[in-house]
Amino acid sequence: MFVLFRRRVALAGALASVLAAPAPARAAEPLRVVATFSILGDLVRQVGGERVAVQTLVGPGADAHVFQPAPTHARQVGQAQLVVSNGLGYEGWMPRLLQSTGYKGPQVVATQGIKPIKGDKDHGHDHGHADPHAWQSVPNAILYVKNIADGLCAADAAGCAAYRAGAARTTDELKKLDADIRTAWAPIAPAERKVITSHAAYAYYGQAYDVRFLSPQGVSTESEASAKGVAQLVRQIRRDGIRALFIENVSDPRLIEQIARETGLKPAGRLFSDSLTPPGGGAPTYVDMMRANTQALVRAVAGRL
Repeated sequence: MFVLFRRRVALAGALASVLAAPAPARAAEPLRVVATFSILGDLVRQVGGERVAVQTLVGPGADAHVFQPAPTHARQVGQAQLVVSNGLGYEGWMPRLLQSTGYKGPQVVATQGIKPIKGDKDHGHDHGHADPHAWQSVPNAILYVKNIADGLCAADAAGCAAYRAGAARTTDELKKLDADIRTAWAPIAPAERKVITSHAAYAYYGQAYDVRFLSPQGVSTESEASAKGVAQLVRQIRRDGIRALFIENVSDPRLIEQIARETGLKPAGRLFSDSLTPPGGGAPTYVDMMRANTQALVRAVAGRL
């Protein structure tokens, strides 16, 4: 009986030791980040890694130009700990959404520090406001990454070292991407680098890689193409022998199809402009998008379709 009593005392002591031991620390909850559209959401995930939980208001395959926020989007913003937007007027609906939710937390404007390109006046359009599609230049995307890392550090100082490391990895990948794009275009004479797209979403790509993009629509897919502008494009295609005509993943294809009929120039395929795709769709990440677009553009301009 004494032995049994001693065993019970020992067991009770062991149990007390377990109960008295400090509980293992719970992992910190991920930082709740809302990004306005899919391209920004991908860059935030690349920088933030497991420390962030990212929701995008305008998901893959959707057009931020014509987006109308719903109550679910307002709830997402209201519960966010950081909001990341593009700026340059791209999300015209964002000020109203922020006001309606009463969001007062930290914000990142990804284009901060980028010199905007003014919309051109070619083909009957007057796009005097800034072109918001700054991500189409990889050097600009590198600045996006810096701004995102700064914002994450401001919202979650404890994770700043991890965010800086994520930004460094992403920047290295983007520098390689930028070099690969320049190498892909190198065999093609700059005078031959002319492309027709649905709307004016590629001026930053054109500036970075010496490619001239022409489009019947302005910087927004909501803009109307003028008959004069379309006729001018048709004449220029015939005069200059332009071979690259593309539909975009977020644009109505009918205008490009009309130009194709009038010129006999077959569309060379589809470009990704303002949105990524779901997994398996060809452009699930920013890097995938830029590589896919460059491959398609170079093949079409070089006449290798």
